[in-house]
Amino acid sequence: MFCTMGPVIELIAGSYEQIAFGYRVSTGEVEWTATADFTHHAHTASVSAVATSERYIATGSRDETIQIYDMKKRVEHGALLHHDGTISCLEFYGSSHLLSGGQDGLLCVWSTRNWECLKSIRAHKGQVTSLSVHPSGKLALTVGTDKTLRTWNLIDGRSAFIKNIKQNAVIVKWSPEGDKYVVVIGDKVDVYDLETATLTSTIINPKRISSIKFLTNSILAIAGDDETVRLCDINTQKVLCEFEAHETRVKSVDSFTVDDFCVLVTASNDGFIKMWKLNLESLEPPVLLGKVNTTARLTCLAVWKPTTLQEPPPEVKTEPTTSHDVKDVLELEKKRKKRVRISTVEVVQEEDASPKKKKDGGKKKLKT
Repeated sequence: MFCTMGPVIELIAGSYEQIAFGYRVSTGEVEWTATADFTHHAHTASVSAVATSERYIATGSRDETIQIYDMKKRVEHGALLHHDGTISCLEFYGSSHLLSGGQDGLLCVWSTRNWECLKSIRAHKGQVTSLSVHPSGKLALTVGTDKTLRTWNLIDGRSAFIKNIKQNAVIVKWSPEGDKYVVVIGDKVDVYDLETATLTSTIINPKRISSIKFLTNSILAIAGDDETVRLCDINTQKVLCEFEAHETRVKSVDSFTVDDFCVLVTASNDGFIKMWKLNLESLEPPVLLGKVNTTARLTCLAVWKPTTLQEPPPEVKTEPTTSHDVKDVLELEKKRKKRVRISTVEVVQEEDASPKKKKDGGKKKLKT
């Protein structure tokens, strides 16, 4: 049974050992603890991506599958089997959709209502290395090993903008307000302004970057192939704060807010997941709230922090189409596209791509 007192927070991590871990966070005045809630060995290869929504957790793997966990019912909800090759990135949009990118170059849009693949887009000629959904839900950015950055109109599933970036980017991410986006290439973060579609600044990290997280619309947490996490201002390119988080390289970062402070969560190859208390006003060195040793080689991390557990999350309904609804966002990309409902089931092929397998609807209990 879930505890109804205080916020429900769970740390979800994937590992090279094919296992997904869930740790329930107990908050205290001085020290926080993370207690093992479940371990699940659903994959047959290393876990490469993890994402969370109000109700579900999704994990992707090198075994070509996406496993869905229903955290309300505490069961494995099934496997999504559309991709060929490693699942490289996953992201939920609200409670209604999951987006996935893979080694096969596909960008897939899934409905969380029935787990149908609504769109399957041939996004890149190589692997899709990262994706990010605009806060409006109408655009998505992808980067791939074909050295391009692509903007997708999720309403009709077509490419809205293509930018050659000359190098293979590993991460792309919208800012929380959706007016900027960042692209990570090696040890640098390029910051782009959406309105002008121009590069506005570049942040250089001492080591290759493995993970980033927007803490505010201008403060970016950056982690990479060293023990240090740096908080940078994307407008001034200044390092506002840096601290040694782990004994070895930091593999992944995420964050959540509690009361009036931010909690930064870090995961490392040393097996530890740590929670750090940050004051984003003073930006003093963070305080370690708690840590847990998974004893595994961690690959990815996400925070599950639902707003309610008593009732299922409401279905997000697609609102009637209006001619102005998507115009403001898409005009910034200098492209005009016709809008149709995202809920239409279709497969969009920029190049040759054939729909494959469908979801296995079997349900299994999580191991606790």
